[in-house]
Amino acid sequence: MIRLIIDTDIGSDIDDAMALALALRSPELKLEGVTTVYGDAQLRAKMVSKMIQLSGKSDIPVMAGLDRPLLGNRPIWMAGHEGEGLLEPGEELRFDSRHAVDFIIETVMNNPGEITLIPIGPLTNIAASLIREPKIASHVKEIVLMGGATRLADNGADIRVVEHNIACDPEAASVVFGSGAPIVMVGLDVTMKVQITEKERQSLIDSNDPLNLKLADMMERWFGFVKEQHTYMHDPLTVSLLIDRSLVQTKKMRIEVEYDHRPRTGQTIATLADNPNVEVCLEVDADRMVQLLISRLLKEGA
Repeated sequence: MIRLIIDTDIGSDIDDAMALALALRSPELKLEGVTTVYGDAQLRAKMVSKMIQLSGKSDIPVMAGLDRPLLGNRPIWMAGHEGEGLLEPGEELRFDSRHAVDFIIETVMNNPGEITLIPIGPLTNIAASLIREPKIASHVKEIVLMGGATRLADNGADIRVVEHNIACDPEAASVVFGSGAPIVMVGLDVTMKVQITEKERQSLIDSNDPLNLKLADMMERWFGFVKEQHTYMHDPLTVSLLIDRSLVQTKKMRIEVEYDHRPRTGQTIATLADNPNVEVCLEVDADRMVQLLISRLLKEGA
């Protein structure tokens, strides 16, 4: 069993919810807890609690974390439809009263070498945990994070220079990448190659599973928001690496975060230095990853 904590900004793009569902439906993963970050961590914690409830599980703690970037100097972006398609008006959803940062520190420090952190949102909670307890870097098993872009893969000309999770809090990202912790970076180089479409959404509807029906509803809202009939599985790919690391090809590189005072900065600069600090994903078997994701959500061979 792989023990993990997911740190998420669930609520806008459907990929966070799909990643959480993948973790909930994967028997080889032991989800020790879920922490939420950015914008409205309390709302996001309610969304996580509802998804755990729909999955039929009841023993996974959910903690809200930091709403604002580490220095409080970046604008907050939210799509405006967070919770729609999942939460019911007036619904009472409780979650753990502990703070996300306290939970991360306590769990990692009490279980040295056992806990994998999966940040799939801005890195504010993770950075705050490392600042308060620097020994997390040596006690965590690894940090497998969705964030950044090297633009070194064959799709480099087509992807953004600055990725959302890093740009939302580049100061926090700099703390995490410079911490000395073992890090795997799942960036846009690979995640932009993993797409799902209306076909996959329909398969979730056909399953008539309560959790899958909510995922399909949220996916339809996201398709409407982005005015597309496909979306990218950034965060599910990140979770999937705990199930099958052979889905990606990686290269050990040095990652540094280049940023300034402007709102949308935070470029992850990758170099072949003598002191590499990150395992960077550069290639992915996208078809196999989508098959894994959908088969787990449909509970086929899980």
